[in-house]
Amino acid sequence: MHAFITGGSSGIGAATALAYARAGARVTITYNTGPGRAAEVVKRIEEAGGQAAAVHLDLEDHATIAPAAAQAGPVDALVLNAVRWGTIMPNSISFEDVPAAEWTAALHANVVGNALLVQAFLPGMRRNGFGRIVFVSSGAAEEGQPGPGPYGTAKMALHGMARALAWEAGRDGVLVNVAVAGLTITEAERPVTQEVLDRVAARTPSRRLSTAGDMAALIHFLGSAANRNVTGEFVRDGSNAGRSSHAG
Repeated sequence: MHAFITGGSSGIGAATALAYARAGARVTITYNTGPGRAAEVVKRIEEAGGQAAAVHLDLEDHATIAPAAAQAGPVDALVLNAVRWGTIMPNSISFEDVPAAEWTAALHANVVGNALLVQAFLPGMRRNGFGRIVFVSSGAAEEGQPGPGPYGTAKMALHGMARALAWEAGRDGVLVNVAVAGLTITEAERPVTQEVLDRVAARTPSRRLSTAGDMAALIHFLGSAANRNVTGEFVRDGSNAGRSSHAG
Protein backbone atom coordinates (compact mmCIF):
# COMPACT_ATOMS: atom_id res chain seq x y z
CA MET A 1 0.00 0.00 0.00
CA HIS A 2 1.06 3.57 -0.72
CA ALA A 3 -0.42 6.24 1.55
CA PHE A 4 -0.33 9.97 0.81
CA ILE A 5 -0.80 12.07 3.96
CA THR A 6 -1.10 15.84 3.82
CA GLY A 7 0.22 17.86 6.73
CA GLY A 8 2.40 14.92 7.74
CA SER A 9 5.26 16.80 9.33
CA SER A 10 3.74 17.06 12.82
CA GLY A 11 0.78 16.26 15.04
CA ILE A 12 -1.93 13.90 13.81
CA GLY A 13 -0.42 13.79 10.32
CA ALA A 14 2.99 12.62 11.52
CA ALA A 15 1.42 10.03 13.84
CA THR A 16 -0.70 8.76 10.94
CA ALA A 17 2.35 8.43 8.70
CA LEU A 18 4.07 6.34 11.37
CA ALA A 19 0.97 4.18 11.79
CA TYR A 20 0.87 3.40 8.08
CA ALA A 21 4.60 2.71 7.99
CA ARG A 22 4.38 0.30 10.93
CA ALA A 23 1.72 -1.59 9.00
CA GLY A 24 4.11 -1.97 6.06
CA ALA A 25 2.85 0.82 3.83
CA ARG A 26 5.01 3.12 1.74
CA VAL A 27 4.31 6.66 2.87
CA THR A 28 4.45 10.07 1.21
CA ILE A 29 3.86 13.04 3.49
CA THR A 30 3.43 16.67 2.57
CA TYR A 31 4.72 19.77 4.29
CA ASN A 32 4.24 23.46 3.72
CA THR A 33 6.47 25.46 6.05
CA GLY A 34 8.21 22.65 7.94
CA PRO A 35 10.66 20.79 5.65
CA GLY A 36 12.93 20.02 8.59
CA ARG A 37 10.13 18.43 10.60
CA ALA A 38 9.03 16.46 7.55
CA ALA A 39 12.57 15.19 7.08
CA GLU A 40 12.59 14.00 10.69
CA VAL A 41 9.39 12.01 10.16
CA VAL A 42 10.86 10.43 7.02
CA LYS A 43 14.03 9.60 8.93
CA ARG A 44 12.09 7.93 11.75
CA ILE A 45 10.20 5.79 9.26
CA GLU A 46 13.32 4.81 7.34
CA GLU A 47 15.25 3.99 10.51
CA ALA A 48 12.42 1.62 11.41
CA GLY A 49 12.83 -0.11 8.04
CA GLY A 50 9.98 1.63 6.21
CA GLN A 51 9.81 3.64 3.00
CA ALA A 52 8.90 7.32 3.09
CA ALA A 53 9.25 10.55 1.17
CA ALA A 54 8.24 14.17 1.74
CA VAL A 55 6.93 16.59 -0.87
CA HIS A 56 6.00 20.24 -0.70
CA LEU A 57 2.30 21.14 -0.85
CA ASP A 58 0.51 24.38 -0.04
CA LEU A 59 -3.30 24.13 -0.02
CA GLU A 60 -3.49 27.88 -0.57
CA ASP A 61 -1.31 27.64 -3.69
CA HIS A 62 -3.20 25.30 -6.00
CA ALA A 63 -0.30 25.29 -8.45
CA THR A 64 1.61 23.06 -6.00
CA ILE A 65 -1.01 20.28 -6.04
CA ALA A 66 -0.37 18.67 -9.43
CA PRO A 67 3.44 18.56 -8.98
CA ALA A 68 3.08 17.00 -5.52
CA ALA A 69 0.69 14.35 -6.87
CA ALA A 70 2.96 13.63 -9.83
CA GLN A 71 5.98 13.29 -7.55
CA ALA A 72 4.14 10.82 -5.35
CA GLY A 73 2.67 8.72 -8.16
CA PRO A 74 -0.37 6.43 -7.73
CA VAL A 75 -1.62 5.97 -4.17
CA ASP A 76 -3.97 3.55 -2.44
CA ALA A 77 -4.86 5.77 0.51
CA LEU A 78 -5.29 9.54 0.62
CA VAL A 79 -5.45 11.20 4.04
CA LEU A 80 -6.50 14.85 3.85
CA ASN A 81 -5.16 16.17 7.13
CA ALA A 82 -3.52 19.50 6.24
CA VAL A 83 -5.49 22.60 7.13
CA ARG A 84 -5.33 26.34 6.88
CA TRP A 85 -6.14 27.39 10.43
CA GLY A 86 -6.64 31.07 9.76
CA THR A 87 -5.91 33.88 12.16
CA ILE A 88 -9.16 34.06 14.13
CA MET A 89 -9.16 32.53 17.61
CA PRO A 90 -12.32 31.49 19.53
CA ASN A 91 -14.17 34.37 21.19
CA SER A 92 -11.84 36.88 19.57
CA ILE A 93 -14.11 38.54 17.00
CA SER A 94 -17.79 39.00 16.17
CA PHE A 95 -19.15 37.17 13.14
CA GLU A 96 -20.00 40.41 11.35
CA ASP A 97 -16.42 41.61 11.72
CA VAL A 98 -14.76 38.63 10.01
CA PRO A 99 -13.08 40.01 6.86
CA ALA A 100 -14.24 38.66 3.50
CA ALA A 101 -10.63 37.78 2.74
CA GLU A 102 -10.62 35.34 5.67
CA TRP A 103 -13.67 33.52 4.28
CA THR A 104 -12.16 33.36 0.82
CA ALA A 105 -8.82 32.05 2.05
CA ALA A 106 -10.39 29.37 4.26
CA LEU A 107 -12.61 28.01 1.50
CA HIS A 108 -9.92 28.34 -1.19
CA ALA A 109 -7.46 26.25 0.81
CA ASN A 110 -9.52 23.85 2.89
CA VAL A 111 -12.33 23.09 0.45
CA VAL A 112 -11.11 23.75 -3.09
CA GLY A 113 -7.55 22.65 -2.30
CA ASN A 114 -8.74 19.31 -0.91
CA ALA A 115 -11.14 18.81 -3.83
CA LEU A 116 -8.26 19.28 -6.27
CA LEU A 117 -6.18 16.74 -4.37
CA VAL A 118 -8.97 14.18 -4.64
CA GLN A 119 -9.25 14.91 -8.34
CA ALA A 120 -5.52 14.28 -8.72
CA PHE A 121 -5.59 10.81 -7.13
CA LEU A 122 -9.11 9.46 -7.63
CA PRO A 123 -8.70 8.40 -11.29
CA GLY A 124 -5.84 6.09 -10.35
CA MET A 125 -7.86 4.56 -7.53
CA ARG A 126 -10.75 3.94 -9.90
CA ARG A 127 -8.46 2.21 -12.40
CA ASN A 128 -7.03 -0.02 -9.66
CA GLY A 129 -10.47 -0.84 -8.25
CA PHE A 130 -9.29 0.08 -4.77
CA GLY A 131 -8.89 3.28 -2.77
CA ARG A 132 -9.37 4.77 0.65
CA ILE A 133 -9.91 8.49 1.25
CA VAL A 134 -10.05 9.94 4.75
CA PHE A 135 -10.85 13.57 5.49
CA VAL A 136 -9.74 14.81 8.91
CA SER A 137 -12.32 17.15 10.44
CA SER A 138 -13.01 18.70 13.83
CA GLY A 139 -15.66 18.43 16.50
CA ALA A 140 -15.51 22.22 16.73
CA ALA A 141 -16.90 22.35 13.20
CA GLU A 142 -19.90 20.20 14.12
CA GLU A 143 -20.71 22.01 17.34
CA GLY A 144 -19.63 25.49 16.33
CA GLN A 145 -17.49 28.02 18.13
CA PRO A 146 -17.81 31.78 18.48
CA GLY A 147 -15.21 33.39 16.26
CA PRO A 148 -13.65 31.00 13.74
CA GLY A 149 -16.64 30.73 11.40
CA PRO A 150 -14.54 30.30 8.24
CA TYR A 151 -12.63 27.35 9.69
CA GLY A 152 -15.74 25.55 10.90
CA THR A 153 -17.60 26.21 7.66
CA ALA A 154 -14.74 24.84 5.58
CA LYS A 155 -14.43 21.72 7.73
CA MET A 156 -18.15 20.99 7.52
CA ALA A 157 -17.95 21.36 3.74
CA LEU A 158 -15.61 18.36 3.77
CA HIS A 159 -18.43 16.28 5.26
CA GLY A 160 -20.60 17.04 2.27
CA MET A 161 -17.73 16.34 -0.10
CA ALA A 162 -17.09 12.97 1.56
CA ARG A 163 -20.75 11.93 1.29
CA ALA A 164 -20.87 12.83 -2.40
CA LEU A 165 -17.63 10.96 -3.08
CA ALA A 166 -18.78 7.90 -1.15
CA TRP A 167 -21.82 7.52 -3.40
CA GLU A 168 -19.93 8.24 -6.60
CA ALA A 169 -16.73 6.25 -6.04
CA GLY A 170 -18.02 3.32 -3.97
CA ARG A 171 -18.87 1.27 -7.04
CA ASP A 172 -15.19 1.52 -8.04
CA GLY A 173 -13.91 0.15 -4.74
CA VAL A 174 -13.10 3.55 -3.23
CA LEU A 175 -14.31 4.11 0.34
CA VAL A 176 -14.52 7.65 1.69
CA ASN A 177 -14.92 8.70 5.32
CA VAL A 178 -14.36 11.56 7.73
CA ALA A 179 -12.38 11.13 10.95
CA VAL A 180 -13.65 13.77 13.35
CA ALA A 181 -11.11 14.81 15.96
CA GLY A 182 -12.03 16.28 19.29
CA LEU A 183 -9.54 18.28 21.32
CA THR A 184 -6.44 16.19 20.62
CA ILE A 185 -3.17 16.38 22.51
CA THR A 186 -0.35 17.04 20.04
CA GLU A 187 2.81 19.11 20.00
CA ALA A 188 1.09 21.38 17.50
CA GLU A 189 -2.04 22.06 19.57
CA ARG A 190 -2.91 25.71 20.04
CA PRO A 191 -2.37 26.97 23.59
CA VAL A 192 -5.09 25.63 25.88
CA THR A 193 -5.08 25.85 29.67
CA GLN A 194 -4.97 22.73 31.81
CA GLU A 195 -8.32 23.77 33.26
CA VAL A 196 -9.90 23.58 29.81
CA LEU A 197 -8.21 20.24 29.07
CA ASP A 198 -9.54 18.78 32.32
CA ARG A 199 -13.04 20.12 31.69
CA VAL A 200 -13.23 18.66 28.20
CA ALA A 201 -11.81 15.31 29.35
CA ALA A 202 -14.44 15.11 32.09
CA ARG A 203 -17.19 15.32 29.45
CA THR A 204 -15.99 12.26 27.54
CA PRO A 205 -16.98 8.64 28.29
CA SER A 206 -13.35 7.59 28.78
CA ARG A 207 -12.55 10.68 30.88
CA ARG A 208 -9.44 11.34 28.82
CA LEU A 209 -8.48 13.24 25.70
CA SER A 210 -7.15 11.47 22.64
CA THR A 211 -3.51 11.67 21.61
CA ALA A 212 -2.28 12.04 18.06
CA GLY A 213 -1.60 8.31 18.12
CA ASP A 214 -5.22 7.58 19.03
CA MET A 215 -6.44 9.60 16.05
CA ALA A 216 -3.83 7.98 13.82
CA ALA A 217 -5.17 4.52 14.68
CA LEU A 218 -8.69 5.58 13.68
CA ILE A 219 -7.51 7.19 10.44
CA HIS A 220 -5.37 4.18 9.54
CA PHE A 221 -8.28 1.79 10.00
CA LEU A 222 -10.61 3.86 7.84
CA GLY A 223 -7.87 4.29 5.25
CA SER A 224 -6.69 0.69 5.00
CA ALA A 225 -7.78 -2.65 3.55
CA ALA A 226 -8.97 -3.59 7.05
CA ASN A 227 -11.90 -1.27 6.33
CA ARG A 228 -13.97 -3.53 4.11
CA ASN A 229 -17.12 -1.47 3.57
CA VAL A 230 -17.39 1.51 5.92
CA THR A 231 -18.00 4.54 3.72
CA GLY A 232 -19.76 7.88 3.84
CA GLU A 233 -19.44 8.00 7.61
CA PHE A 234 -18.34 10.67 10.07
CA VAL A 235 -16.45 8.74 12.75
CA ARG A 236 -15.71 10.59 15.99
CA ASP A 237 -12.88 9.70 18.31
CA GLY A 238 -13.29 9.39 22.09
CA SER A 239 -12.44 13.03 22.76
CA ASN A 240 -15.49 13.88 20.70
CA ALA A 241 -17.91 11.29 22.00
CA GLY A 242 -19.36 13.62 24.60
CA ARG A 243 -20.11 16.09 21.80
CA SER A 244 -18.51 18.83 23.92
CA SER A 245 -15.97 21.27 22.56
CA HIS A 246 -13.68 23.59 24.49
CA ALA A 247 -15.64 26.62 23.37
CA GLY A 248 -17.64 27.00 26.54
